[in-house]
Formats: sequence, C-alpha cells, structure tokens
Amino acid sequence: MAIIKWSPFGEIDRFFDESFFPGAFDKIVPAIDVYQTEKEVIVESSIPGIDPEKIDISIEGDILTLKGKTEDKQEIKRENYYRKEISKGEFQRSVVLPVSVKGEETKAEFKNGMLKVVISKEEKAMPKRIAVKITK
Repeated sequence: MAIIKWSPFGEIDRFFDESFFPGAFDKIVPAIDVYQTEKEVIVESSIPGIDPEKIDISIEGDILTLKGKTEDKQEIKRENYYRKEISKGEFQRSVVLPVSVKGEETKAEFKNGMLKVVISKEEKAMPKRIAVKITK
C-alpha cells in the first residue's frame, strides 16, 4: 500500500496544473540572495544540476543577468511521468543591484550547485567616513 500525502485540493490542483496550464510551470526561476559588504556586492544563486560552463553572467549598468540551460532527459517521455516537478530548460534571472558597480571587476565561482558572483562597488558607492570637527 502506497502512502500518499493528503491535500484537500490534491486532485483539483493536479487537474488545473495539467489541463489548463500544460508546461506553464516548467520555467526555471532560480532563487537568489543579494547582499553587500563595504567594498562588494555579492549575489548567490542555487542552481543545482546546471553545467557551470553553460551559465552566462552579464552586467549592463547596474543590472546583473544570469542565464543558463539544463538538458532534459530524453529516455523518458513526458506522458510517462506521474509527477514532474524538476524543471528543465533555459532560465534567465535579472536583478537590479543596490549600488553602482564596476562590472569589469566581477568574479564568479560555482561550487556544489551554488553560484556566487562577487562584484566590486564603484568608489562613489562605498561608504565614506566623515570626521566630525569639534569646536569650542
């Protein structure tokens, strides 16, 4: 006897997913984290199963764009699936960076399914310490 997770809308969800929106949920939208240090903006994205050589990273102005592609398994036809939740295909994700950056000084590394992009901030975007003059 198989154990199936109960959902009050299980059959209805499946009906709508498969009947009205075939392929609509097959888009890959990788999650991203964007944070900054004093000198850099860091963007991290979880994109497991992607060949790092098929990831394209570009910066235009202050917009970072990540593009990539996963290959679909051809040995199993779509109609033979009971449930298919792992998306395959192309993805593109753009994010407006919080400050002006030096796009030419960008470094990226991919490790264990995590992409980390480190971008140097423009000098004008870095915090500056202002000395307070004390008068008597």
